[in-house]
Amino acid sequence: MTQTNRRFLLVKRPVGAVTREDFKFETLPAEQPGEGQVMVRNLYLSLDPAMRGWMNEGKSYIPPVALGQVMRALGVGEVVASNHPDFKPGDHVNGALGVQDYFTGEPQNLQKIDPSLAPLPRYLSALGMTGMTAYFALLEVGQPKAGDTVVISGAAGAVGSIAGQIAKIKGCRVVGIAGGAEKCQYLKDELGFDGVIDYKAEDVQAGLKRECPKGVDVYFDNVGGEILDAVLTRINFKARIVICGAISQYNNKEAVKGPANYLALLVNRARMEGFVVMDHAKDYGKAAKEMAGWLANGQVKSKEDVVDGLETFPDTLLKLFNGQNFGKLVLKV
Repeated sequence: MTQTNRRFLLVKRPVGAVTREDFKFETLPAEQPGEGQVMVRNLYLSLDPAMRGWMNEGKSYIPPVALGQVMRALGVGEVVASNHPDFKPGDHVNGALGVQDYFTGEPQNLQKIDPSLAPLPRYLSALGMTGMTAYFALLEVGQPKAGDTVVISGAAGAVGSIAGQIAKIKGCRVVGIAGGAEKCQYLKDELGFDGVIDYKAEDVQAGLKRECPKGVDVYFDNVGGEILDAVLTRINFKARIVICGAISQYNNKEAVKGPANYLALLVNRARMEGFVVMDHAKDYGKAAKEMAGWLANGQVKSKEDVVDGLETFPDTLLKLFNGQNFGKLVLKV
C-alpha cells in the first residue's frame, strides 16, 4: 500500500512573524527508499526558535531552507522500510526529518534511540538537541563554579529550564527570568530555582537587584533585547555571558537591537560568547549519558508541551514567540 505524505514546503521568506502563507501544504505519495536509503514514519517533531532563523536568506551557522523545500525540523520516528544495512523496519531514530509524515533518504545523520528507556518526545528535549544545547552552552561556555550566581532568561523554556537545573547540580545560585506566575512558580517549586523574575509583571532591573544582590557571574541568554541590557548592568568581574538565543529579536522587521550596555563587558573584563550546539557533536554521547543519569535520579526534570496534528504546524510554531509554550514544544504528527 502506498503511504500518503503530508508536508509543509517553505515558499516565502517571512517578514516579521511567520504566517501560514509562508508555506505550501501539500499531500502526495510518500517516496520509497532507493539504494542505501531508509523510509521513516515521523512520530514527533521538535519546534524550535532556531527554525525562524533557518527561514532567512543569508549567512548563518547552517544554510537556510531553500524555497520550495520541505521545512527543516528535527524529529523522532520509526523506520518502515530500509535498503541500508544499519537500519531495519521497527528501529526508532531521531534526526533532521522535516515537517512531513515521512522522511526518505540516506540515514547518515540519523541516530537510533530506544523507546523503552524514555518517552519518545524526551529524545527531542532533555535527551535530544535541547538537552545538548543546555549542557554544552552552560558548562563549556558559561563555566559555572559552585557559589556562582547564574541567571537564565527564557528559564521556563526547553533549553533554559534544563540549563538552570544543571547549574543547580553544579552548586550555583540560580535565578530564572520567565513570563507569568505559573511558569515562575514551576521554576521555584518543581525545578528548585533559588529566585525568579516575572518579566510580564515586574521591572526586570528591580527583580535583578532583588534576586542577585551580589551581582551576576553567569548569564545564560535565550532572549536578547532589553533583558540582556538589564542583566549587563548587574554583571560581576570576569562574568560569562552565553549567547544561546535571542528570541525577542527573531521576528524584527527592523535591524536586530544590539546591547546598549556592552561597555559593562569592558569595565568588568567580562566575556560574551556565542554558542552553536553542532560545534560539540563529537561529545554528544558523553553528555547524553550524563543527562540520562540526572533524569533517572531526579536531578533533572523535563517538561514537554505536546501539540497534536501536523497540519497545525505554522500556528503551533508561533507559540514559541508569544510565550504560550510551557517546556519543550513538540508536534505530534
